[in-house]
Amino acid sequence: MAAGVSVKHGLLCSKARLVYGLQRKISPYSVCIQRAAEIQSVRASTSTTGDSQHTQKYCLDMVRSRDYDGFLSSLLLPEKARRSSLALRAFNVELAQVKDSVSQKTIGLMRMQFWKTAIEEIYRNEPPNQPVSTELWRAVRTHKLTKRWLLRIITEREKDLDDRAYRNLQELEAYSENTQSSLIYLLLECLGVKNVQADHAASHIGKAQGIITCLRATPYHSSRRKVYLPMDICMLHGASQEDFIRGSREQNIRDVVYDIASQAHVHLQHAQSFSHNVPAAATPAFLPTVVLEDYLHRVRRVDFDVFHKSLQNRNPLLPIQLYIRSWKKTY
Repeated sequence: MAAGVSVKHGLLCSKARLVYGLQRKISPYSVCIQRAAEIQSVRASTSTTGDSQHTQKYCLDMVRSRDYDGFLSSLLLPEKARRSSLALRAFNVELAQVKDSVSQKTIGLMRMQFWKTAIEEIYRNEPPNQPVSTELWRAVRTHKLTKRWLLRIITEREKDLDDRAYRNLQELEAYSENTQSSLIYLLLECLGVKNVQADHAASHIGKAQGIITCLRATPYHSSRRKVYLPMDICMLHGASQEDFIRGSREQNIRDVVYDIASQAHVHLQHAQSFSHNVPAAATPAFLPTVVLEDYLHRVRRVDFDVFHKSLQNRNPLLPIQLYIRSWKKTY
């Protein structure tokens, strides 16, 4: 009898513990907590996705409005490299516009210091809460980009804040190598290309791009009473800064433009001499050569009159020309 009571008591205790456990598992409080955690997780995921879309669109809009040629070239890159290319070009735009957007060199230096610090934080996986920095961090993580190229662009842009003309063509080439060529090296890394011949081609294309950018910007700079063209070539042809500020179209001004444009053409020829040894995977990074060739053709057509109005207009056929070059996988 005692044994029966003991067994019955044990069964009742086990049943009570089971019921109590079930009540704890399905209690309204526990369900609410679990549901709240799920909602919070979904919201966090949605927020992260939303932030990612925002930073991506920010860079895309910036490049489209400030570097239209680079924007078109980026759209024709393979999908795996497209977003990173836009991030790098947005970074380049951010640095390039510092010089024109600040009234004092000290402020410009502060902006450059921000980007130096941002790069260090990006490589520590602690990017600043800024759209371009966030996208650049993503590009660095995805493609293991070389920090040296990013810092070299900043350093060279920082030196350019001195706001003076280049002493000679070699100085302009060095600036172009450290800025434009460095950007192309990074684009090659986004494409997964590691090739010495491609690097040589990138170096020459970057120099040509820097030289032609300086020429293209001459009317804009002159309107602000600034001239950055190499002084040695200007002196060679007896052209003064005041001649450019007045928008002179005399023969000596055209001769200056001819000499500078010719050097850009030489660099493009050197770049093309490597084309047979450059892997096809690298050619999307060299699409800007289409833009450079187009400008050289148009400036030659107006007899090297850098102030001709037609040079300030976009070529409506440029997107088609870029697409054809992309399809052919040549440069």
